[in-house]
Amino acid sequence: MRDILFKDSEAVFSYRVAGVCLHDGKVLLQKPTNDSAHAFPGGHVMFGETNEQTLIREFREEIGAEIRVGELMWVGEIFFPWGDRPCHQICLYYAVELTDPILMERTSFIGEEQLENRDFSLEFLWIPINRLSDIEVYPPEARALLEKTEQGIRHFIYREE
Repeated sequence: MRDILFKDSEAVFSYRVAGVCLHDGKVLLQKPTNDSAHAFPGGHVMFGETNEQTLIREFREEIGAEIRVGELMWVGEIFFPWGDRPCHQICLYYAVELTDPILMERTSFIGEEQLENRDFSLEFLWIPINRLSDIEVYPPEARALLEKTEQGIRHFIYREE
């Protein structure tokens, strides 16, 4: 199967899902080991795959973890540069729960990712929610979104200049 990721000479379209995993006042985020930008774990949906199947596959592939997928929390329309082309990404964020308590006890751990036939390492970290404004995180609205979880599905638009 192929990722739902369309690229031509002018633009890129990306369909991604991400897991919002909360534990003890912290949220699980990932970042490439050679970068400072944090994001919610997840990946591109493959053709014919449900969002739940994608999240289960991505968590297994990247950190060897089993998860339970909960409710849809956020819908993001995200615009950012993909190399020298503009990217329009639709990202759906779901509540997820790790079923392995060992991973919840660690402050950080390393996982593996593959994108466009390239392998690279990701660092996964438990970040206190009240410290999200101290780090670079995508979407930048993450802290505000996490503080308003009781208001149902939230929609946001993010444009990176």
